[in-house]
Amino acid sequence: MNKSFVLRVSIVAAIGGLLFGYDTAVIAGVIGNLKTRFHLSSAMEGSAVGSAIWGCVVGAMLAGYLSDRMGRKKVLIITAMLFFVSSITAALAEDLTQFILARVIGGLGIGAASMLSPLYIAEIAPANSRGRLVSLYQLAIVLGINLIYFVNLRIAAMGDETWNIDSGWRYMLASGVLPALLFLLLLFFVPESPRWLIARDRKGEALDILKKVNGEEAAPVVYNEIADAVQHETGTLKELFKPGLRMAMLVGAFLALFCQITGINAIIYYAPEIFKSAGFGAESAFKQTVIIGVINTLFTFIAILFIDRAGRKALLLWGITGMIICLLAIGACYYFQFFSGPWLLICILGYIASFACSLGPVPWVIMAEIFPTKTRGVAMSFATVVLWVGVVLITQLTPILLEKLGGAFTFWLFMVNAIILLVFTWNRVPETRQRTLEDIEKSWTRKV
Repeated sequence: MNKSFVLRVSIVAAIGGLLFGYDTAVIAGVIGNLKTRFHLSSAMEGSAVGSAIWGCVVGAMLAGYLSDRMGRKKVLIITAMLFFVSSITAALAEDLTQFILARVIGGLGIGAASMLSPLYIAEIAPANSRGRLVSLYQLAIVLGINLIYFVNLRIAAMGDETWNIDSGWRYMLASGVLPALLFLLLLFFVPESPRWLIARDRKGEALDILKKVNGEEAAPVVYNEIADAVQHETGTLKELFKPGLRMAMLVGAFLALFCQITGINAIIYYAPEIFKSAGFGAESAFKQTVIIGVINTLFTFIAILFIDRAGRKALLLWGITGMIICLLAIGACYYFQFFSGPWLLICILGYIASFACSLGPVPWVIMAEIFPTKTRGVAMSFATVVLWVGVVLITQLTPILLEKLGGAFTFWLFMVNAIILLVFTWNRVPETRQRTLEDIEKSWTRKV
């Protein structure tokens, strides 16, 4: 096996995750200045923040269909181009309408990349390192979030408040051109997915790539396994709702939704406001948000280290259990007003750590593994759309929940969702560690 080749290709594909994190978090530094510049009402502010997310929903919806027909690589190239165009046009926007349209364009690219990057890595990676390599995607998301936080901070320091309101936010958005251009250029040096090529009867090209990945001796064996699995697939979405495979669809959709509605983006998006509501000053709230980013990154590395050793299911069970305990404690801090010491921060950091080594990377890995080759693009697209719907729900509802229910019952609601996910994981999520994609696919129908 050519480990360096597989790693290089996986890192390039994972840059789609860096764009995801970069685009998601850039709005945090932009929205305050944008609100003043364009005199936005609260409703208009919500539209400006949510526009990219709605674009992500549509992008994820279309990407599966397109990638099953055009190929994984070609659609990834399109996603990089969309993000490139969005960064420029959003930075040049002269009114809210232009800004929203530009952000929707970027959302289309990010949504498509959010399902295609992990799918592509899973299809090209060998079974014994697939978990670690797909987890690079989640690591790239986290690094993208941290990177744009520091870019925003650096740009904001270049001028006074008037300059930031007039021009600073434009530079923040325009900075997205650089990672988009890097992603676009590097994609021309990676191959197409061998499984997609086999599904399109392009044997010679597929075999050449499999030799680079698995070695000369193993490549024909892997090729025959893939070709046999593809031969028994019809390639229609209807196939995924047949007995056996419909459980694969349920597992993918359930993990996608619950990795969001257990509260992660409530903390990532609203951490400064959460800390301010607990009595912390603005500067202190920002510093604690940076600490959250560091912990998120460190524990994502831990997930990468153990996902192919301990297994996907084990990481999920331990991580979700940790999240439940921490969510219970966060709610208790609010309920009993434990804000004078470090307890709220400690509980939130524990939650972030538990998420980062389980629900952060593992659902992306499992969703990229469990579907048949011919319909993997469409199926992954469906699961990713469900995930983005979860993002929309949390983004829109968290401020309402905090206002109506208060911090305690909001986080206890997230805890209930985590308990439901823990029970589902124990009973329904299979262990896919060290198994080929074709063996995982066959296991669903063997259970019928």
